[in-house]
Amino acid sequence: MTAPHGQRPHVVIVGGGFGGLSAVRALRRHDVDVTLVDKRAYNTFQPLLYQVATATLNPGDVTYFQRAVRAVNPHVRFRLGEVVRMDHAARTVSLDSGEDLAYDHLIIAAGVTANFFGIPGAEDNALPIYTRDGALDVRTRLFTGLEAAATEGDEHGDVRVVVVGGGATGVETAGALAEMRNHDLQVTYPELDPQRTHVTLVEMAPVLLGAFHEGSQAYAKASLEKRGVDLRLGTKVAEVRPDGVVVGDGELIPAGLVIWASGIAVSSSVADWGVPQGKGGRILVDDHLRVQGLPDVYAVGDIALDEGNALPQLAQPALQGGKYVAKQIVAGLAGAPELPPFRYRDKGSLATIGRSAAVAEISHLPDLKGFPAWAVWTGVHVFSLLGNRNRAATMVNLTAKYAFWNKSHNAIVGDLPTVRERARQRRAS
Repeated sequence: MTAPHGQRPHVVIVGGGFGGLSAVRALRRHDVDVTLVDKRAYNTFQPLLYQVATATLNPGDVTYFQRAVRAVNPHVRFRLGEVVRMDHAARTVSLDSGEDLAYDHLIIAAGVTANFFGIPGAEDNALPIYTRDGALDVRTRLFTGLEAAATEGDEHGDVRVVVVGGGATGVETAGALAEMRNHDLQVTYPELDPQRTHVTLVEMAPVLLGAFHEGSQAYAKASLEKRGVDLRLGTKVAEVRPDGVVVGDGELIPAGLVIWASGIAVSSSVADWGVPQGKGGRILVDDHLRVQGLPDVYAVGDIALDEGNALPQLAQPALQGGKYVAKQIVAGLAGAPELPPFRYRDKGSLATIGRSAAVAEISHLPDLKGFPAWAVWTGVHVFSLLGNRNRAATMVNLTAKYAFWNKSHNAIVGDLPTVRERARQRRAS
């Protein structure tokens, strides 16, 4: 068993996302040792993954080496691994490596994963943009399809992409794909007829951006339609097949690529962590973000659920929750009174549709649309990245893409299969 680093209280944090790293940073000036556990060696800035998937940003622009957090908190140690079980009576967290971590205080900030809602074929045939690998898979499939269409001509048929989900990720992805089709392909793929390259967005609700105000929803809809996105609102997905998406009335929407941007879920492994679970498998917490029945265990971010005050599964609740829990632990160690219940401060919502087109609903300010909202969206997302290198690289790539709009058609791509390799893959499938 791995004990705390010294004689100081030991805080184990499971998950190096928004909530986990927020807690690590908030503990940096306090007399505690911290062990951060994550199954990936890097933190991912998920709001910009669609830019990786659509070839505007490098994956390294939106990822941050977890161990680099020691620059702001030298008392933290990192463990690469997955949690397989927790023993709260013994106060241990067991990893897949066989290591047991003893804790005095535990923060669970493990985040969530894509939710396919049990729709037949969705998990096998649709690609979510929720991890770096997922974004790269989408990028590879997208450009493999474009290369095949450019090489094979009429034999290949039309290029079709379906995006499932009308939230921020779905709207942003569909908008980026449409702009690529409208602006870049005529230069980079002159063999392709833009009229035969289709982007469809399917959303079960009757509106886009369900969490936004009506004006923002209408603007997003008009902006996507202006870019030539085929919107299927109020349309339920019944099945995802290798050749496309079957919607509620039995219609098949053909697609060579289906991108899944519809919902998130808690990993099934949480059932082995000895914590109470509620709707969607989320961990039940009280109004102090303390896991119910476990006095020194906390949960923050998407994985946590206070049934009396359910919070949106966004970055800001995780960031604020991680900071709050760290303060709560420090107050307890100092013998100070318990903090007031956690209060989430909604700073607003942002979504972009494309160049100079976005919506911004910021607390205590009028709703913004168009270029002003796009400028706010760009500034907030660049500033929110971890590390100055990430901010600089992202700003350079976004500037190259959008400031030099008429001259910049470069796409950040990786290795793509050749004609022979594509033929072998088709025969194998």
